[in-house]
Parts: sequence; structure tokens; C-alpha cells
Amino acid sequence: MAQLKNNERIKVLIVEDEVAIMTLLRYNLEKEGFAVITTGNGEEAVNLIKENKPDIVVLDWMLPGMTGVEVCKHVRWNQDIKNTPIIMLSARGEEGDRIRGLDSGADDYMVKPFSPPELIARIHAVFRRIRPSLSEKVLEFSGIFMDLTTRKATRDGVEVHLSPTEFGLLRHLMEHPGRVFTREQLLDSVWGHDIYVEIRTVDVHIRRLRKALNYDGKQPDLVRTVRSAGYALEENPEGKNYINDDSNEDDAA
Repeated sequence: MAQLKNNERIKVLIVEDEVAIMTLLRYNLEKEGFAVITTGNGEEAVNLIKENKPDIVVLDWMLPGMTGVEVCKHVRWNQDIKNTPIIMLSARGEEGDRIRGLDSGADDYMVKPFSPPELIARIHAVFRRIRPSLSEKVLEFSGIFMDLTTRKATRDGVEVHLSPTEFGLLRHLMEHPGRVFTREQLLDSVWGHDIYVEIRTVDVHIRRLRKALNYDGKQPDLVRTVRSAGYALEENPEGKNYINDDSNEDDAA
């Protein structure tokens, strides 16, 4: 999940009047863990920036009423929101249009069509350049923190020592808390589609991950085996122990 240092999700405002593009961007940004607000209207965008204080704005140039350039200028003139990072989107690819967009106050300029991964990369680049504190990516779940920049994990403030595979496994589960994954899905997501690994290798790493997370034997297990389905990262208020639950793993998907 894309988060700030206070563990809040990075908030992105998408200002785009083409529904198909807005839907595509929203889906991909939310998939990456961003909190997303959307509008297709320039005047409403200015109000949303004032009210919601997004961490970054993805702003289309061609909007009904107030254009993206006008929105950008309005933001830069307002003392309360003038430091809001803005990435401008446009089908205008000429040098003069790029210069005009940047001169209006945009921090970056992207020409349509573009890929969502490129936009996400540009967002992180803007953060690194303008607001470096927001470029750090941290995942959190029930006292477990993963710093994806330093590749360190802690639980209740104590460092958890994980192998690269265990780190990748925990990262995948923490990016989708509560979702049940089969062994096959975990193999594809963590090990890769082109890597041949015995399916029971997942069980071995799940057991190692559980033991690493429950380093003192007093922590509630969070990696649950779902019978005839797979594994999920879930809250465990009853403190059930799954570490030696071999019978459950035999019934997993």
C-alpha cells in the first residue's frame, strides 16, 4: 500500500472528463494502494483540492468549463494549496504545449496515450523530487510494518528477519489483507510465472514466515490456512496458533 509516514494512504485526485480513462486510472492507482478521488469538472477540482488536500493531482488539460491550465494557475495562486503537486495530462504533444503546461505551474506533463504504470512511476518521481517524505512506501497490518525501500520488516517495533522469498510472500499478503490465495496464485505472484517450483514449497515458506512473525511464541498468528482454499493474512483476536497446523495445510488449495 502506498502510504505516508503516518501510515495514511497517499491521496490522489484525478481530474478527467473521459470516463473510460478515469476508470482505468482509478483502477490502477487503487490497485497500487493509493486513495483516489475523481472529478471531471475543473471548478469542482479546485474545491476538492481545497477541501480534501490531496497529496497529488492528476489533471487533464481539456476539461469542460475551467480548463486544466486554468485549474493549475488557480491552485498556484491560492496560498493554502499552492504547493500541491500536479501532473498534467494532454493529447497536445507539441513543445509549445508542454512549455505552456509547465509554465502554468504543473510539476510534470504527460502526453496521451500513456500507460498507467508510467503514470505511477511519474507520481513517485514527483514525490522524490518535490516531497521526498511521500516517496517512501510502507505497508502496515496489525502491528507489522514493511518498509519496501529498505526492505525491512518489524512487528510491534521488533525487527523480523526474513529471507527474500519470505519478504516477497509477506509483501504480497499485506498488499491484499483478508484475501485468500491458492498455492498456485502465490507461486505465480511471488516466485513468477516462468519459474518452476514444487507447489509444496509454498507450505514450507508459509511455515517459516509464521515462525519469523511469531519470534517469541507470544504473538497471535496472522497467516491463516483456509481449508480447501489457500492462505490469507487476517486479524486473529483469539490468538489461534497455526504454526504447527499441518492438517490444515494438507487441506489447503
